[in-house]
Amino acid sequence: MRLWLRQFQGELRKLFARRRTYIGFGAFLATEVAILGLLQLPSAQRAIARTLESSGYLFADYYTGMTLAFLMMTNTIFFLGSLYLALVAGDVVAKEVEDGTLRMILSRPVSRFRVLAVKFAACAVYTGALMVFITASSLVVAVAYQGMGNLFVFAPLQGVFGLFPPGEALGRYALAALLLCPLTLTITTLGFFFSCFNMKPAAASIVALTLLFLDMVLQLMPYFSSIHGWLLTYHMSVWVHLFDPHIDGWKIAESLAYLGGIQASLLAVAVLHFQGRDFKS
Repeated sequence: MRLWLRQFQGELRKLFARRRTYIGFGAFLATEVAILGLLQLPSAQRAIARTLESSGYLFADYYTGMTLAFLMMTNTIFFLGSLYLALVAGDVVAKEVEDGTLRMILSRPVSRFRVLAVKFAACAVYTGALMVFITASSLVVAVAYQGMGNLFVFAPLQGVFGLFPPGEALGRYALAALLLCPLTLTITTLGFFFSCFNMKPAAASIVALTLLFLDMVLQLMPYFSSIHGWLLTYHMSVWVHLFDPHIDGWKIAESLAYLGGIQASLLAVAVLHFQGRDFKS
């Protein structure tokens, strides 16, 4: 275990020493500031006001930092998050093969399974760090500008409409931040899966993103509602249901179990293929 931890620490240092690892953090911060500025436009505020006032609520009571933080998070976390998670995960193994450093690693008394386990664990840490950063920075930026206040949630795709006082809103927001970590680990696993095959790092990331965006397109098209339960993005968006007036724990558990099974299956296939790869030629 001590040797595993030392190898894991080394993998983390290697991962966070690369400049491209931090691109996602900077991009999210810039995007959050841009969205916050655009939400100050009169047209954007009128659209939010219409939604609230049509249900009998005052715009001034719910146009708050909590509401703005939720809007920023929902509109960035999967589109931008998937890009940077796939970029890092698709790079972690394939880049070692491309640079020739993996041959040196495997020349030491360490199993291929351990090499993959350490690299995937490092990717999981990056996934958690990015999700915590996105949720925390969205909240800090929005609250600093508009104050805490009540939370207004409207997610028509998931059928969620909720209004919460500050204390409850902050608790649900924190739960959403935690739930996003295992949900978005699916994106990381997909990128890692293709990185274990014989392809360039960019190709591994692009193929993972292509499949993910295809999945997302199918979810957005109402004609395929009968197969939504099989789609990854459908289950990854279950975190929004934490903002239902009454949280359906079974629905969330079902999505976590489904995605967990997909992740385990992808990792098993990746490990089996990686065990048989020839790195000598």
